[in-house]
Parts: sequence; C-alpha cells; structure tokens
Amino acid sequence: MPALAHTSRAIARSWTAHSMPAARASCAAVQTRNISEVSPTSSFDSPFKGAGASSKVPSFAAYRSKGGEQTNKVFGYFMVGTMGALASLGAKATVQDFLVNMSASADVLAQAKVEIDLAAIPEGKNVIIKWRGKPVFIRHRTEGEIKEAEDTKWESLRDPQKDEDRVKKPEWLIMLGVCTHLGCVPIGEAGDFGGWFCPCHGSHYDISGRIRKGPAPLNLEVPEYDFPEDGKVVIG
Repeated sequence: MPALAHTSRAIARSWTAHSMPAARASCAAVQTRNISEVSPTSSFDSPFKGAGASSKVPSFAAYRSKGGEQTNKVFGYFMVGTMGALASLGAKATVQDFLVNMSASADVLAQAKVEIDLAAIPEGKNVIIKWRGKPVFIRHRTEGEIKEAEDTKWESLRDPQKDEDRVKKPEWLIMLGVCTHLGCVPIGEAGDFGGWFCPCHGSHYDISGRIRKGPAPLNLEVPEYDFPEDGKVVIG
C-alpha cells in the first residue's frame, strides 16, 4: 500500500508538471484574445445616443414667464372687478338704507300738518299739542299780556326780538315747547315773568316766549303756521 500511494503521488506530480504550463498558456491566450477583442462600444446602441451633443433641448422658461405674467394680470383684473362690484353693492345698500331712514314714515307724514280748532281754547289759557314728535304751546293771550309783551324793551334782551315778529295775530302765541338750553319742556304760567319756566336748569321766559333769565341762550322757537280761516290754525 505505501508503494501504491507513492506511485500515485509521483503520477500526480508528473501530470501537474506537464499540464500546468499548457493551461497557463491557454489562459494567457484566452485573456489576450479577450482584451484585443473588446470594443469601445457596446453591442447595444441606445436610440438616444449622442442626443445631448447633436441637439439642444428647447427651453420653455420664456413661455413659463409669459404665462405666469398673463395669469397674474388676469388674477389682478379679476380681483379689481370683484372688489369694484362689492363696493358698488355696498354703496347701493348704504344709499338705500339712508333714503329709507330719511324718508318720512306714514305716521310722520300724517303729522306734517296739524289743524287746531282755536275756539276750544279760552282766553288766558295754554294748550299743548304734539306735532312731529314735539310739544307745541298755544297761548290765547289776554289784552294785558299783549300789552306787556309789546312794551318790553326787547333791544336789551339776550335774544332781541319784537313781540310782533313772533306772532301773526297778537292774541295767539304759538311756540315749540322745547327749552333752548337742553331740550326740556318748560312749565306754562310760571317763572319770574309770567310766561314759562324750565325747572331743569332755571330758565325763565316771558309772555312772548323770550328768554329773560337763566342759562337758555335763545327764545322759544316759533314754528311755521297759518290761519286758513277764523278760529282755525294749521301748524306745519
């Protein structure tokens, strides 16, 4: 058995010695052939080969810029138009509300003119009526009251005014019953001058409704009125 193993190893060494140079030569030949046969290009040519060198990709930057600018203009026009429409609607609503508020209601129109029967007011008495939401004093003055009003030195009064400029008929004194100080309603047949007295702040008016004492700056206001016939007066 040792002799057989020795013989096998000898055969193997002999085969290796003779076959290895040939194998190396064969591999070298194969390697040399493969290197010489390598082509700089692949056997598969891309259809896009050379596209970057032979042609230019178009730039759409200009179109995008113009398109963006056009879009901005359209949007701007849209916003301007929208804001203009909203402003017009708001102005229309405001004007309508203003006209509605300024227009007189039915009850105010009904009181635009008030007719009073003067025969129901005895001499030396006052009556108070409501006209346009305000009190109106109507005084049927006596002969003595008329004379007192006319003899007053009106030039020295705070709000100088003749009695004849405040009445259309001497016996009928018609005034708004609103104190010219802060809008209170004076009391008739009271005060230091026999006319009207405002207890709120102490303003005294005479028998012609002229301010004589206290903080009120002006005489009691005389509204528009007329006598359409004897015994009738229309205020307004």
